[in-house]
This record gives sequence, C-alpha cells and structure tokens, in this order.
Amino acid sequence: MAKLVFDIVGPTRAELADGRELLFFALPDHRPAPVRDRRPLRPRAPDQSELRFDRSTGQWVIIAAQRQDRTYKPPPDQCPLCPGPTGLTSEVPAPDYDVVVFENRFPSLSGAGATPRPGDGFVSAPGHGRCEVICFSSEHTGSFAGLAPAHARLVVEAWRHRTADLMATPGIEQVFCFENRGEEIGVTLTHPHGQIYGYPYLTPRAATMLEQARDHRKRHGTNLFEDLLAWEVAGGGRVITRTDAFTAFVPFAARWPVEVHLYPNRFVRNLGDLDDAELDGFTQVYLDVLRRFDRMYPGPLPYISALHQYSDTEPQAEGYFHVELISIRRSATKLKYLAASESAMGAFIGDVTPESVAARLRELA
Repeated sequence: MAKLVFDIVGPTRAELADGRELLFFALPDHRPAPVRDRRPLRPRAPDQSELRFDRSTGQWVIIAAQRQDRTYKPPPDQCPLCPGPTGLTSEVPAPDYDVVVFENRFPSLSGAGATPRPGDGFVSAPGHGRCEVICFSSEHTGSFAGLAPAHARLVVEAWRHRTADLMATPGIEQVFCFENRGEEIGVTLTHPHGQIYGYPYLTPRAATMLEQARDHRKRHGTNLFEDLLAWEVAGGGRVITRTDAFTAFVPFAARWPVEVHLYPNRFVRNLGDLDDAELDGFTQVYLDVLRRFDRMYPGPLPYISALHQYSDTEPQAEGYFHVELISIRRSATKLKYLAASESAMGAFIGDVTPESVAARLRELA
C-alpha cells in the first residue's frame, strides 16, 4: 500500500443556524467553501437529555425523549447529509465536501458538566456530553468500503482529531467513534456516515473489559489484550490478515455471526497514540476487512463498527485500542435477532463457529 500520510491542515470551522459547530476536513488541494446556514432552526435547549441511575445494574441510562423527532428515512433528494449549496436544505451548507463533522441536531448527550455520581434513592443528572455526526463523503450512495485509500485515511484523521479534542474536554470520560451501516442495523439515514459520542461516564462494556484487564494484571503481571492478541496470532486459525502494524481476527468467543477485531501490533490506548505509518496501516486493514464483508453475500453486509478507545488515566490504564466489527447477518437470507437469552439475560448464543467465519473471510481476500 502506498504511503497515505499527507500534510494535515486543521479543519475549517463554521457554525450552523442554531449555533452548532461544523468542521470540514479536506484532502490536499481541496478548499472547503461553506456558505451561511439560512435554515430557520430554533435555538438549542440547554439540557436536552437526562441520565438516570439503574440501581439494579449499577449503570447509567440516557433518557433523550427529543430524539423521537429526529429525521427518519428521508427520500434521497431530501437527505440532510448531502451538500447544501443554498444554505437552506442541509446540515452541511456547502457546495461539496470531503469529510465533515458536526454536532448532532438530535443529541443523546449535550452540554458541559461534571461526571455524574450515584447517590441514594432515585438519582438523575443532566445528560451532559457530546454527540457528533461524521460524514465520510459527499456521495449519497457510497460507503466506507468504497472510499479511495487517501480519503479513508482522512476519515481516520478526523476520528483522531475529534478523539483528542473530546478527551481533553472536562466531564468527558470516554470517546466512542462508531458506524451503523444498513437498515437491518436500524440506520435511518443511508448517506455514508458515523457518529462520535463523548460520554460523561465509562460505558458498561468498557468498564467490564477494564475490570477483566485489571484482574488479569494482578494475576499474571501482563496486559490482557496484549496476551489475547498473542494467543490469536500463535494459534492462527482465526486470524484473517496480519501486517506490520495491525492484525485482524475473529475472536475465540465471538458473540455475533460475523465478528472481527482489529488490533494494533503494539500497545496503544487510542488513535492519538498511533504514528503516521501505523495510521496508514490501520486504514489499509480496515478497508480490507470491510471489502471482504461486502463479498460475503450478494448484497452489502450490515454491520456495526466500534472503536474502543481509552484515556491515559489510572482507571483506564489497561485499555488497549482496538476496533470491533460485528454483523447480525448469519446467512444470505437470515438475520440474528437478540431474543430472550441475549436481550433479557445478556447470554449470547453463537449460530456459527468463529473458526468457520475466519476461514470464509480469509477466502475473500
């Protein structure tokens, strides 16, 4: 793969009609040209959501009732993520763009505030945090897998920029970049895009993984995720591809019909810890796996892409950056539904063996 790194220029900043921030990330020789957002948008409410503490699980739940009114499956000519050169039709008031990030108009979390603390009785707190939308391309019918390598690398650079910015924001405990792709996953806007959440607390999955890693450190004196990667590489049967910088494999205890984890070959906590060559390598492997996904069946594979990132703090010291890619499609014509065992009890039942999925994905190189 050719070297992808290029001179990164800071994003061009603009403001939407209701005061939300908009950031344009551009390829070399491309100059963003935003226009004034002339839509009659109402000013944002200060507290748009609420956190409620579930005493039965020890977890925070986000209550965001205003999201009931969010945009739902508009026709292509009314897509709010396509460029809006008139400033009257789109969340991106510009004639064109490469990659753009903006604050979500219907956020689950918004505003600044301290990390919530559980107390006695029924505890609630303002839903402070940050929710952003990242559009991968101005092309309405595209996909991440269809991006040119340099363009995909720009998306990775935008992820890294937003991760660093949000991790430095007071009150943000975890930064989560993700993509939901496909109507089967629940996507309501088909334009290729993802989201970035800045949570005011550590999410349940991250907390559980870090607890396991701390226990592993006490018992073995090593990092859990480094050991998991080493075991997968040594066994080899579930490894899909491996480069100098990254390894992609189906995990030993995969929960989903298609599940692939991407790990850097050295310990880092987030995208900001990777050097330029490693970011190139990440882009290469990420595109490779997504393109294999789309060769599995006659139609594009619906998936969730989840970037697990950690901060350089004592509670998250054992966290190892990696990406988990999962799909609910278990055959060309069947989906896996999270029924009673998974949804009510959190007890996953696998429909296929991880080894058979890995073998299939290796064939699709």
